[in-house]
Amino acid sequence: RIIRAVVRTFKYFFGLRFEVKGLENFKVEGPAIIVSNHQSILDMMGLMEVLPDNCVQVGKKELMYTGTVGLITYLGGVIFINRKSTSSAKMVMSEVAKTMVADNVKVWVYPEGTRNCTGDLLPFKKGAFHIAVQAQVPVIPVVYSSFTTFYNPKTKLFTSGKIKVEILPPIETKGLTSDDVTELTDRCFNTMRETLFRLSGRP
Repeated sequence: RIIRAVVRTFKYFFGLRFEVKGLENFKVEGPAIIVSNHQSILDMMGLMEVLPDNCVQVGKKELMYTGTVGLITYLGGVIFINRKSTSSAKMVMSEVAKTMVADNVKVWVYPEGTRNCTGDLLPFKKGAFHIAVQAQVPVIPVVYSSFTTFYNPKTKLFTSGKIKVEILPPIETKGLTSDDVTELTDRCFNTMRETLFRLSGRP
């Protein structure tokens, strides 16, 4: 909560405004998997606007070595995975599924697997959805509108702007098996992509 309070003040320095809709969709009993699109480090400020209590993130191990950001993520209880080691990542994900149920926590995952500031979504990796099905917990999609109109690191564009954040209704996984993971992943991807385009004002 201390980190959240500090990071939320950064938006004033960067001239960012957040418009949040659907916070009531986080009010599910018990653990859940939260999935969101991932565009840049600005996501962290948006995350702190909506982050529910008893929620931890899953991130790439390399983040641990990125100075201030690495320190903040470490102190914030991020679960780090080694993306270069498939066996290690699967082992961590399996432990995440057990821990989230035992400790009654929500887990926030970026299913694109990397930052993507194209205004569209990258194909989703299935790890988060395997966890949800294994633990039989709902998936809660969160979508940030595109930053491309005011932030583009390639062209060094960075001006003030408004970011819309929408928390979508939970998708239940009770009764689903590993055979349903692909369909669950595709359903979540399509729903989030439609929402991204709507929030960003594009067809």
